[in-house]
Amino acid sequence: MSTTKWIIDPTHSEVSFKVKHLVISTVTGYFCKFEGSAEVGSEDFNGAKVAFTADIDSIDTNQTDRDNHLKSADFFDAANHPKLSFEGTLSNDGGDYSLKGDLTMRGTTHAIELSVDFGGVVADPYGQTKAGFEIEGKLNRKDFGLAWSAITEAGSVVVSDQVRLILSVQLVKQA
Repeated sequence: MSTTKWIIDPTHSEVSFKVKHLVISTVTGYFCKFEGSAEVGSEDFNGAKVAFTADIDSIDTNQTDRDNHLKSADFFDAANHPKLSFEGTLSNDGGDYSLKGDLTMRGTTHAIELSVDFGGVVADPYGQTKAGFEIEGKLNRKDFGLAWSAITEAGSVVVSDQVRLILSVQLVKQA
């Protein structure tokens, strides 16, 4: 079976995460520099082999001090672990897509499963063939060694252990 390679179009893609702060509100962050690919053997992307990396130094939560704290040894430890990575397989089970694979952060790897909404394939005005995906999931940050924690005087958790991942990805078919 022949395969086709697709790569992420970073101009039309977004990689974000959401974490509860003080249990009352949500902080959103982005990875601004990332890359990824899919090796595809079918038109519906079933069985596609997916690879993805994001640069930890590209974290942006719209607050410099928080970004620097996230890059520190308390969280991602960007100096020693400059990238997070994922390798997995996209599967289509009766129309419901999922992305299963291994996520590595801070030198720790765990299997995760993400829900996927496949938006379809179209030709753009420049003659490129594009495919769109909305990808979501949850993970426990402490499973990956991002263990910094604090409790307020009132007993509230400062940062939730649960992190929501939300990716909007557009792939470009390679010739």
